[in-house]
Amino acid sequence: AEALRVNAVLTSISLSRNEIGSEGAVAIAEALRDNAVLKILDIGFNKLGPKGAAAIAEGLRGNGVLTKLNLDGHALELPKLRGTDPVASLDLSGKHLGPASAVVIASLIEGNAVLKSIDLRWNKLGDEGKGVIREAVIGRVGFELEIGVSARN
Repeated sequence: AEALRVNAVLTSISLSRNEIGSEGAVAIAEALRDNAVLKILDIGFNKLGPKGAAAIAEGLRGNGVLTKLNLDGHALELPKLRGTDPVASLDLSGKHLGPASAVVIASLIEGNAVLKSIDLRWNKLGDEGKGVIREAVIGRVGFELEIGVSARN
């Protein structure tokens, strides 16, 4: 993770399927805060867990450079979730998103006043993931959240 922190060249890196756990995710999150060039990060198919996902979400708060983040097999388009590339609606249905993606999505859409609807049906968010997303948009008048149907497997 220290190499990621001081990296001044790599704009894309894949660390998928590396058995990265929550401690590794915390280290990656700390590096994200300081990295000013990385645009694409693939850490999909690891074992980040709730603590690791929360750390990544927190690390993204200080990083406006990263544009794509893969946690569960689908690269999230961070500028659209943040609202820096404003869109009123996002369709993320059927993308195999899991609880880790849900934590990051919730963290980013919470401060996005432009986004008015998001479709997250047919994913594997789990009850905890659905809960954090619901909390992120609670009280937003007119916001449409489609989240009810889960993918099998």
